[in-house]
Amino acid sequence: MEGLLRSAGSVSRARVQRRAMTPPEARLWICLRRRGLGGLKFRRQHPVGPYVLDFYCAETKLAVEVDGQVHAHSDRAEHDRRRTEWLERHGVLVLRIVAEAVRVDLDGVLASIRAAAESRVG
Repeated sequence: MEGLLRSAGSVSRARVQRRAMTPPEARLWICLRRRGLGGLKFRRQHPVGPYVLDFYCAETKLAVEVDGQVHAHSDRAEHDRRRTEWLERHGVLVLRIVAEAVRVDLDGVLASIRAAAESRVG
């Protein structure tokens, strides 16, 4: 993302997280990589500012976050809210996907991502 500095810490975290993707993230990545969704280029575990996004499409400025059960805890929910606000201030749309949805309704998840991306393209 042009204009936003990546911290050395976020770049290091991204490298580690690429090797430790959760099963739902790995399943979704298989569908998104190599322009597998409508020709859109997604990056996985992409650092933006102080954060590492699960998946990011620079063309549409769309972040896709796969949220497991830990995101339901109040302290994590507050962190996610602040993170989303920061990203939206910088023009990034954040689409949150429940990890269980990737497991039980992958086609629906992909349709949601595609619709969100298409809404961002002129």
